[in-house]
Amino acid sequence: MRILDLCSRRSISEYMLIYLTGMPPSTIKSIINGRSGNPGIQTIQRIAEGLGITLREFYDSELFEDLEPEE
Repeated sequence: MRILDLCSRRSISEYMLIYLTGMPPSTIKSIINGRSGNPGIQTIQRIAEGLGITLREFYDSELFEDLEPEE
């Protein structure tokens, strides 16, 4: 998962990410655990900011190369 990978690269724990984003723990945990299958762009923006990166950097991964638009 992209968020865990980015946290690992920056030595940021899940709890530190919660602190850095100011988001409820349940929101971060549900995204990380896959219960939130489609978090909104504002949520991803806050996570990226918490990680100290841009949205472009967040999505700069092979994970997102073959995504198809939803109908």
